[in-house]
Amino acid sequence: MGPEGERQKVTGCEIAAWISSGTAMLLVLKLHLLPALLSGFLVYELVHLLAPPLRIAKLQGRLARIVVVALLATAIMTSLSLLIWGGIAFFHGESGDVPALMNKMAEIIEEYREALPSWIIGYLPGDPEGIRTGIASWLQGHAGEVRTVGREAGLMLVHVLIGMVIGALLAVGQVNSSEDHKPFAAALAGRVEKFSRSFRFVVFAQVRIAAINALFTAIYLGVVLPFFGVHLPLIKVLVAITFIAGLLPVIGNVISNTAVVIVSMSNSLSAAAASLAFLLVIHKLEYFLNAKIIGSQIRAHAWELLIAMITMEAAFGLAGVIAAPIYYAYVKSELRERGLV
Repeated sequence: MGPEGERQKVTGCEIAAWISSGTAMLLVLKLHLLPALLSGFLVYELVHLLAPPLRIAKLQGRLARIVVVALLATAIMTSLSLLIWGGIAFFHGESGDVPALMNKMAEIIEEYREALPSWIIGYLPGDPEGIRTGIASWLQGHAGEVRTVGREAGLMLVHVLIGMVIGALLAVGQVNSSEDHKPFAAALAGRVEKFSRSFRFVVFAQVRIAAINALFTAIYLGVVLPFFGVHLPLIKVLVAITFIAGLLPVIGNVISNTAVVIVSMSNSLSAAAASLAFLLVIHKLEYFLNAKIIGSQIRAHAWELLIAMITMEAAFGLAGVIAAPIYYAYVKSELRERGLV
C-alpha cells in the first residue's frame, strides 16, 4: 500500500475484492445478518485490543499463543453473553420496565394537554383511549417490522452467538496463519482489515460517547434534580435508554432526550424546561465528541454521518441506521486511500 492520498494503480484482484466486499455488505443487510457481523467483529477487535497488554505475542511457541488467545476469546464471549442476558433481565425487571415508561409518558402527555400550545394539541389524540388507538394504528402501519421483530428475536440472539464464535475463531486462526496470501486473497484481506478498522473507530468511539452521555444524564437525574427537590420516576430505565440509544450517532440522543423531557413534565413544566436546556448542552457535547472522537478517526463531520444514516434507513430500515456509520467510514477510507476524497 502506498502513502495515503497517493493515486495507485488498481489491479483486477482489487476490483474483484471491492465487488465481493460490496456484495457481502449488502447481503448482510438484506439477509438480516447484521447482528452476527457486529458481534463477530466485536469479539475479534476485543481480542486484539486485550492481547497486547497480556503480552501474548511474546509467548514462546505457537501452540501456547493459540491456547491463550482461545481462552481470552472464550472469556470475552462469556462476558458479552452475560451482559446481553443482564440487559434483557433489566428491561424485563421492575426497575427497567419499558412498558411502564411508555404508559407514564402517555399519562403525562394527557395531564398536560390543556397546558400545551394548541398547535401541539392538534397532533395529539383526544384521550387515553385515543392514545391506545394511535398506538394500535402505528402497529398496524408497521406490522411487517413488528412481526419481524417478534419472530426473529430468538434468531437474532442465535446470530449474535454464532457471530461471536466466528469472531473468536478468526482471532485464534490469525495466530496460526501465515501472511503468504495469493493476490485475490491478499486484496480481500485488505478490505476486511479496512472494514475492521472502521468498525473499531466507530463502535468503540460511539460506546465512549454513549457512556459519557449516560453518566452526565445519571448525574443530572440522580443528583442535580434531587438537590433542587425534583424527584423523577424511572431514573434507572431513563439512564439505560440514554446509553443504549446513544450507541446510535446523533439520532440516539433525540430518542433519549424525548423520554427524559416528557418524564420531567411529571414534576413540572419548569423541570421539563430545565431538562431540555441540560439535554441541549449534552447534545452539543455529543456533536463535539463526534467531531473529536469519530470525526478525527474517519475524517467525517456529523452531517455526513446523518446523511448516510437517513439514506441507509430508507433503504434497509433500522439495520441501515446501525450499519451506516461503519459502512460510511469504510467506504470513505477506501476512497481516501486512492486520493479521491
